Amino acid sequence: MTPLAIFGINSSGLNLAIKLLILFLVAVWAALVFWTYADARRRIADPMLVGCAAAASFFFPFVGSIVYAIVRPPEYLEDVHERELEIAAAEARLHQAEGMHCPHCDFEIEKSFLRCPSCLRRLKEPCGTCGRPLDPRWKICPYCEAEVGQAAPRRARRAPAASSAGAERPTRPRTVTADQPSVTRTRPPAQ
Repeated sequence: MTPLAIFGINSSGLNLAIKLLILFLVAVWAALVFWTYADARRRIADPMLVGCAAAASFFFPFVGSIVYAIVRPPEYLEDVHERELEIAAAEARLHQAEGMHCPHCDFEIEKSFLRCPSCLRRLKEPCGTCGRPLDPRWKICPYCEAEVGQAAPRRARRAPAASSAGAERPTRPRTVTADQPSVTRTRPPAQ
């Protein structure tokens, strides 16, 4: 008995078209059930809710999938997790930028402190050349390019360099004796 025989239609071509249409609707229904299950697993963390969404799609063909598409969470679980990690990293950077704390007493310190003002523990070592604070992991001072652990070179004092074009040698101050008159200069009055 063919599906259209109930209505009194006995056309084999029309019966074939109806059977193909029913097969197509069953295939679409099965695909929607699978899609609902797969999408719910990517969006919902609770396995009970995933099962309920798939069951609604199975027992209420087409309507269950449409309702799920309306009420499903807007984001994938991976996106939610990634956003939470980015927020945590941003909060950590903000906390680090706002202020540092002593690892021993949790007192608020600045990056340039060599010692903690509260517990007096050494936080960083100064550079031997320029005196700026160095991170213990550094091999070279980024400010003066001196190797870490290298003592500051002693600088020899030099006499002022004389120019080659008619430079005069520095003279010693003249001492005034009783038989030599002293010369004093006076400034003109300020106007």
